[in-house]
Amino acid sequence: MKKIFPVLLVVIVAFSCKSKTGDDTSDDLDDKGKNVTSRDLSITAANAYSDLFLDSTDVSAFINSSNLSDKEKRRLLSFYNSRNYQYAWFLTDGLTEHAMGFYNIYLFDAKHNTDSLTIDKKLKRQMDDLFASEHLTISTNNQLIRETELRLSKLFIQHGLDVYENGYVKRKEMERFVPSKKEDVLHIADSLLNKKHKDNKYFEDINEPYKLLKIELGRFVQIEKNGGWPTIITSKKIIKKGTNAPVISIIKKRLAITGDLPSADTSTVFNDSLLNAVKAFQNKYGLTPSGTINQQLVQLMNIPVKQKIKQLLINLYRMRWMPSLPDGDMILVNIPEFVLHVMKGKNNVWDMNVVVGKEGHNTLMFTDDLDQVVFSPYWNLPPSIVINEILPKMKTNPNYLASQNFEIVKDGELPEIRQLPGPKNSLGKVKFLFPNSFNIYFHDTNAKSLFNKDQRAYSHGCIRLSNPQKMAEYLLHDKPEWTPKAIKTAMNASTEKTVKLKKSVPVFITYYTAWVDERGNLNFRDDIYGHDKKLQQKMFLN
Repeated sequence: MKKIFPVLLVVIVAFSCKSKTGDDTSDDLDDKGKNVTSRDLSITAANAYSDLFLDSTDVSAFINSSNLSDKEKRRLLSFYNSRNYQYAWFLTDGLTEHAMGFYNIYLFDAKHNTDSLTIDKKLKRQMDDLFASEHLTISTNNQLIRETELRLSKLFIQHGLDVYENGYVKRKEMERFVPSKKEDVLHIADSLLNKKHKDNKYFEDINEPYKLLKIELGRFVQIEKNGGWPTIITSKKIIKKGTNAPVISIIKKRLAITGDLPSADTSTVFNDSLLNAVKAFQNKYGLTPSGTINQQLVQLMNIPVKQKIKQLLINLYRMRWMPSLPDGDMILVNIPEFVLHVMKGKNNVWDMNVVVGKEGHNTLMFTDDLDQVVFSPYWNLPPSIVINEILPKMKTNPNYLASQNFEIVKDGELPEIRQLPGPKNSLGKVKFLFPNSFNIYFHDTNAKSLFNKDQRAYSHGCIRLSNPQKMAEYLLHDKPEWTPKAIKTAMNASTEKTVKLKKSVPVFITYYTAWVDERGNLNFRDDIYGHDKKLQQKMFLN
């Protein structure tokens, strides 16, 4: 994608430091008469999104010393003015989710969608370390973190000006890509739904998933304003087709409000129309469409409308980091959905169920390029598994390694251990590598029964595939020698074999708990890693 914003050659000498208390929609002018967002002093430590604040002189010094265009300098100053100089990308416990989202799309676009963005390798190493850090405490005295914060913001401004077509992301809209303070949920929703632009250019016009979810936000806001939906109260553990009970009419009303039940049926009989509506609701939440109502389903139906609006808003913020899909192939994994999507341009070609990391071994959100298929792989055990799982078992069972087909590659205080190829190998018969600093990859598994579960978070962080042979055939389709028969033979060999792809395939790992699928259906999923919960505490009042 070519750069469409002109680079201004005028360098700003100084910036205005005027402030207008409580006004985050007004502008000041710099010394060139250009608009700069006023500093929002209504943001305090009590209501800020981040619990870290910058010194404004540090920001000014960074801006003036950076090799930025006039427009980029104004945008960067405006960005921090709008936040009252709080950090955008860090909290005291580490990187924010928005930092991960932005940096992933930045890397993706730098590799695939533009020639004018370059990857700072030193910053990437720093970001990789921060992504992988499980226990991190950050203070404003940490100069490296402060510099990383400012460099990320500079990249954010440059990326926004580079990849978005002129006019579709306004200056103040771009400033709101990262939340700045806690606000009432309906106020945020109304502001998003009712904004008007004179040029009739809107961000949703260039981001279709965002647009579709925004439409659903409008629908749920209207439901809330109309009084919400009724609470279902029942002592029945299971409600099946044919049941005749007063609670059935309440369930029908609840499902009719969200459009799952298209008719205005208010009878007390569990009929075919309710059966179809229950199945539609179960599909919406990623549950097996049994058509029966249990207590879990009742609890999902009873989640307040306002809570669903919060969930929609949180995911709309995430979708601002949705990449513009390349014309070729791409693999997208949505962690809470437990599904891998193979994309060709904007088209979803096929899907595959996956198993992701269990709590405490979270699968990370990141992007990279898949470039290797490894048949009959060794499993090189990570040090954490050796320490926490293997060494204790070796102490109680001297023959444990041999019994599991493990071997010690290098002895020492912490031995290097690997599992040989074969039927006991935890990686199964094939793995797919997209080299990264987190040691995350796709692989086969012997635990096939897990793919029959609705919730599939069981791994140590890697992503297990339900049909790895199909993935191998897809990736090697342009290598004639790798027929389905040859692939099957290699998967069942006793020696490891690595095959390099002719062309790497981008992999984008995301975390959406609400989205609209290719059939136009709204989906919700559980917040399996608590990311929604954390964002909710930072974004919304009460």
